[in-house]
Amino acid sequence: MNYLLELNNIECRYDNNTVVKDFSFRVRENHLICLLGPSGCGKSTILRAIAGLEPVYAGEIQIAGETVSTANYSMPPNNRKLGMVFQDYALFPHMNIQDNICFGIRNSSSQNKRKLTEEMLEIVGLEGYEHRFPHELSGGQQQRVALARALAARPKLILMDEPFSNLDIELRERLSLEVRNILKAQKLTGVMVTHDQSEAFAMADKIGVLHNHELQQWDTAYNLYHDPQNRFVADFVGKGKFLKAKVKTPDSFETDIGVFSGDRSYEWPKNTDVDILVRPDDIIPSESSALKVNVLHRAFKGSEIFYTLSLPNGEELLSAFPSHHDYQVGDSIGIELDMAHLIAFKR
Repeated sequence: MNYLLELNNIECRYDNNTVVKDFSFRVRENHLICLLGPSGCGKSTILRAIAGLEPVYAGEIQIAGETVSTANYSMPPNNRKLGMVFQDYALFPHMNIQDNICFGIRNSSSQNKRKLTEEMLEIVGLEGYEHRFPHELSGGQQQRVALARALAARPKLILMDEPFSNLDIELRERLSLEVRNILKAQKLTGVMVTHDQSEAFAMADKIGVLHNHELQQWDTAYNLYHDPQNRFVADFVGKGKFLKAKVKTPDSFETDIGVFSGDRSYEWPKNTDVDILVRPDDIIPSESSALKVNVLHRAFKGSEIFYTLSLPNGEELLSAFPSHHDYQVGDSIGIELDMAHLIAFKR
């Protein structure tokens, strides 16, 4: 199997403080991966180490089988054949779009620059914009130019540092899908860091969730949501609440609102205190249900409404109902829980 990028047990520090330790992952050619986590977890440091902008104090980084970083050696960033897309676009305001795109090949002929610019702008859907200046473009258009500039160097690998965080939510989601399609069409390998799970879900083939400078889980978006390996991943990825329970059998749990059985077994003794994860899509509105809850909060999202629901014992759940189920704060409603795929953690 061909891996374009390999990080083997790397360690990074700032002022003698270790921020990444014994960190490893591999990326196959033509794959897009994302490092996802809260601020301060070390994800941007890892990206900068791949780019050669931060040293590694242990381990090694390889690109296309060539070692580019060790504790004793660091290949200069400009020799790593990388393209970088930054959070703030990093476009030169005094240069037009063509000059921005061709900044890395300044010694090329005018004809080659013009041809390359036309090709790159066609790829990112901005044909005819070569003579405009950055201030004449929207944020989304500026980010496309930044991507075009990264692609112009014909890199092996694209690195993206929070590339959509300055955009509004709707544009962020649309552009992340468009950028994924562009990179896939160009058969490029990409690494992105973000704290936004929607971006990660839209962009990545595989996602690494980081917390406290350590990799918590490396998986597909589907598995991170439906099969989280620990409580942090369960809480960070997707929405949900934990419901207090006790182990009844290896695959069933007793709560204040009934016994729930799942499709997996846990090796815990009977009566062990656990928390079971309840996602919004596990809750179904049911007028005939004997289980009644009170609506504490509601947030209209268009096609659906997010509700915070209070159980009789005071525990809370989150639900997402189709918006024709229009309940008001203070309403008492009936619900059912579909917990066939049940995730539990020891309390």
